[in-house]
Amino acid sequence: MRRRFCWSGNGGELRTVHQRAADLIQRRQRSEFLSNIKDTLATALKGNPELVPSILTLALNDAVTYDKATKSGGPNGSIRLSSEMSRPENSGLSAAMNLLTEAKKEIDSYSKGGPLAFADLIQYGAQAAVKKTFLDSAIRKCGGNEEKGRLLYTAYGSTGQWGLFDRQFGRSDAQEPDPEGRIPQWDKASVQEMKDKFSSIGFGPRQLAVMSAFLGPDQLATESLLASDPEVRPWVEKYQRSRETVSQTDYEVDLITTLTKLSSLGQQINYEAYTYPPKKIELSKLKL
Repeated sequence: MRRRFCWSGNGGELRTVHQRAADLIQRRQRSEFLSNIKDTLATALKGNPELVPSILTLALNDAVTYDKATKSGGPNGSIRLSSEMSRPENSGLSAAMNLLTEAKKEIDSYSKGGPLAFADLIQYGAQAAVKKTFLDSAIRKCGGNEEKGRLLYTAYGSTGQWGLFDRQFGRSDAQEPDPEGRIPQWDKASVQEMKDKFSSIGFGPRQLAVMSAFLGPDQLATESLLASDPEVRPWVEKYQRSRETVSQTDYEVDLITTLTKLSSLGQQINYEAYTYPPKKIELSKLKL
């Protein structure tokens, strides 16, 4: 049965229909823009694989400045500011930030809804880095055959787990650096200091273990240190066993879940970010 729309006193029903159509347009705009961003970041990382660990740490350090008591800090892009980047805990991360900044120039050149926020750029850079590590692992398991590795990753990978992460798209950039002293120097911190930091943002030993690749360039060395703690060791061993399997499901799903939570700490997501008015058609210029 064909539905009929009637004008009401305030046009409420008709406005609802129009709003739904507008929402669909906005979702499509954001989806297309995000897809292009991912392609740009994947290409940038493909040519600079040595920066993957630094990009992961960059995203971690931008996010773990979050303070629950004051609801300040978090993944707000403040790490891009020179006064924050120059801190000891961010030593060695400038090359990763420079790579993402160059990628942002390309992204902004094709954006129709305004420049990409650094806060989004950094977290989606981390997503691209995580995806690259899983894809590279699949390729290695296929004897270096890239085509077979991609098929393996598509068939057994947990790409569908990124849905919630992708919806957290629309962070706002901080214009001032976050307060000092909120991040330990991961390469000098004890396991207890790491546990304390993760606990302060609502994470436990499980999340600390799964984020081992974000804590320094040598994941195995970091895991060796983490395994010295009886609370963290079972999780380290669990994820090491998972990485030896074809699918790496336990490790991949838990890592994606943790990164999703980390990347939205304290952020108010603007779900209309990067949308733009559709091009208007002047009916008078149409030839009937």
